[in-house]
Amino acid sequence: MSTALADKHPSTLQGARLPKWSPYAIAAGSVAVAVGIGLAAGLHSRVQWGLIAAIVFILGSYVIAARVEGVRQAKDRLATSLVWVAFLLAVVPLVSLVWVTVARGLKVLDVYFLTHSMGVVADTEPGGGIYAAILGSLEQVGLATLIGAPIGVLTAIYLVEYGRGNLSRAITFFVDVMTGIPSIVAGLFILSLMLMLDLEPFGFAGSLALAILMMPVVVRSTEEMLKLVPNELREASLALGVPKWRTILKVVLPTSIGGITTGIMLAIARIAGETAPVLLLVWGNPFINANPFEGAQASLPLYIYQQYANSAGSGAAYDRAWAASLTLIAFVMILNLGARGIARWKAPKTGR
Repeated sequence: MSTALADKHPSTLQGARLPKWSPYAIAAGSVAVAVGIGLAAGLHSRVQWGLIAAIVFILGSYVIAARVEGVRQAKDRLATSLVWVAFLLAVVPLVSLVWVTVARGLKVLDVYFLTHSMGVVADTEPGGGIYAAILGSLEQVGLATLIGAPIGVLTAIYLVEYGRGNLSRAITFFVDVMTGIPSIVAGLFILSLMLMLDLEPFGFAGSLALAILMMPVVVRSTEEMLKLVPNELREASLALGVPKWRTILKVVLPTSIGGITTGIMLAIARIAGETAPVLLLVWGNPFINANPFEGAQASLPLYIYQQYANSAGSGAAYDRAWAASLTLIAFVMILNLGARGIARWKAPKTGR
């Protein structure tokens, strides 16, 4: 009976509400107002117009909502507007970067460009490619991963499973310091060792510097993944008489392997674009050098820097720099997609 009466007489406690399309209308009006203000003030930058539109959208959303829905709902819409504006401020530069890189990089990016090296091609001449740079980057980043990933994972296991006392606190402190270390400092550290040992530039030296940059990222990501493993799993294994090391190997690591792998791949993506250590330690090489332990070697970040530095803002070297940049972005994107795929594949399956 009461339910039927409630259906016939809906509650009138809810005040007036703006229609669902109102944010889009306010956004369109904000853009129109921003264009008008920009033209009237003589502003020719689209960035300035966008900032004006964002401010007008935030203020307009609050004022209109306050008049129609009340101050409480207006505050909620204000927060929502701020989130959307912040999202657009983050996405628009990223989309613009990708768009410009793709538009300029596709001019010379083809099979020939990917399978040939510079050799004797001058920077001012067309032709050449990035095969030597791709090979050098793969070898240097691969060696850095072989060094940095195991050390980082084992360090995280110690901190989570065994770490107690002053040693654990000291390791955590130095990991935090290394997380913010500039890449040039890591390069200078390895360079000082090379000067002490009277060594010439070679690819493996760059791998050592990249491994230094990679280790703290792996430690932090692995540490967080290990902390997410429920203690009940560890306690159940230990209650069955399984040693602690075997519990870590057979229970803890398989449970968190997806997150650990994702963290390692993201760390690889982080070091793949580093230029300063390679510039100091590897020097670059227009010819193919497949031996990272002897002689100067090319890499994609260094190739981009050298081509752009010699391009004077135009010409064949300029186009090659953009094409190499697009290749590097594609490489990092593939790593991120691979990390997401592994994380989804190794995620714990819940039964129905």
